[in-house]
Amino acid sequence: MSGVDSAVGAVSIGDLRRHGIALLALTKPRIVELLLVTTLPAMFLAERGVPPLALIVSTLVGGALTAGGANALNMVYDRDIDALMSRTERRPIVTGDVTPAAALVFALALEAGGSALLYEQAGPLAAALALSAAVFYVVVYTVVLTRRTRHNIVIGGAAGAAPVLVAWAAVTGHLGLSPWLLFALIFLWTPPHFWALAIRFKDDYGRAGVPMLPVVADVRAVADQIVAYAVLLGGVSVALAPVARLGPGYLAVAAVSSALFVRKAWGLRADPTPARALRVFRFSILYLTVVFSAVAVFALVGRL
Repeated sequence: MSGVDSAVGAVSIGDLRRHGIALLALTKPRIVELLLVTTLPAMFLAERGVPPLALIVSTLVGGALTAGGANALNMVYDRDIDALMSRTERRPIVTGDVTPAAALVFALALEAGGSALLYEQAGPLAAALALSAAVFYVVVYTVVLTRRTRHNIVIGGAAGAAPVLVAWAAVTGHLGLSPWLLFALIFLWTPPHFWALAIRFKDDYGRAGVPMLPVVADVRAVADQIVAYAVLLGGVSVALAPVARLGPGYLAVAAVSSALFVRKAWGLRADPTPARALRVFRFSILYLTVVFSAVAVFALVGRL
């Protein structure tokens, strides 16, 4: 009897683990991780030092919950096209590991919990900005734009740029030019980052009927757009130095990193292949991490 009980217990633990992993996958952890990479440096810059630990934790957790809830709602709505693309065919709703109804309840619970935490610990402005970003991502990007226009990711990128505004509002209770430049930096970073990936998975998006730019335009034209956005991105990252008083150290990091991004983008223009596009995509992640790490470091230097 004890052996049977142990087997049942083992199965139960295994099921719980499997469901837990599936629920975590609904939140798109890699995307949430990138959002958090930008949130913490923005808080350091707003504080010109290290904010209270409780505020940091509340803002990061609240932001992760609201972003994760929005990502889960995106999966609920897009489950039909996710099933058609090799990149997304293993998502938990497509595989049946989570039902759409359960995913919907889970997503709404994350939104409610994250918004409440931000409201109580980071203030009403931070909570309102986070909730607005989630609504924008789900309604404007997912429902309205994704399947209708090549400009989907250009406009939809505003949702991914909002966490820096949430971070700034959590620390200061208001917004200014510096957080809006941080917002612009991520907003301009999103299209070249995503288009580079979309070149690699062009056939996937075409099969699903999603008009991503690489599906409806020549790859060389897409590369031209990536170059243009990389140049604009570099301009904003450099402009942040005097506005946010980050000093010559940050300026050097931003300038060199941006020049390398433009070079990578130009290389894609010269050789517009999926393999090179994937390298641009990977470099874009490194770029964002390096620039925001520099923001954090040089925001702290003035206090050291």
